Amino acid sequence: MTGVLLVLAGTSGAGKGTIGELLRARDPSLGWSVSWTTRPRRAGETEGVDYHFVTHDEFERARDDDGFLEWFEVYGDLKGTPRSYVVDRLARGEDVMLELDVKGALEVKRQIPGALLVFVKAPSREEQRRRLEARGSETPASIERRLDQAEDEERHAEAAFDAIVVNHDPEQATSEVAGILEIRRKTG
Repeated sequence: MTGVLLVLAGTSGAGKGTIGELLRARDPSLGWSVSWTTRPRRAGETEGVDYHFVTHDEFERARDDDGFLEWFEVYGDLKGTPRSYVVDRLARGEDVMLELDVKGALEVKRQIPGALLVFVKAPSREEQRRRLEARGSETPASIERRLDQAEDEERHAEAAFDAIVVNHDPEQATSEVAGILEIRRKTG
């Protein structure tokens, strides 16, 4: 028996992190793969919970040893999903959730065709901007870059993802994702 690999992706500021956190709280059996990143830790983030914060050298050594299911440079930093965590749990029949950007989600789907890709988007560009500004860690230039990239990411999602969830309300969006996951669990 193989577990379900749920991949949450979406535009920056869509709320996929919040949805992922709420889903894990509702469903403790859902494994959570913590990505590696070389970007600095944001206020409120915890090592080993939000990300594994590593140096470029540490990341590149793991990458060169085929240690990642997917990895990309994102906004100048490296991010990747540890391969062994995901593959081992799926082989044991356990479900795993990843939170990735669109490029990472598409690469996971290429390597694991049965992955369930769910795209999360903000209800509007204005709300997305508000959420990015509320982080307090984004520069005006990085916000504009992320908003510009959102258009392209949403076009890719329409063609390549299994489902799209608009995050008007995190609790409701989490319920929608949970329902999509439950259907996959039942139908394989």
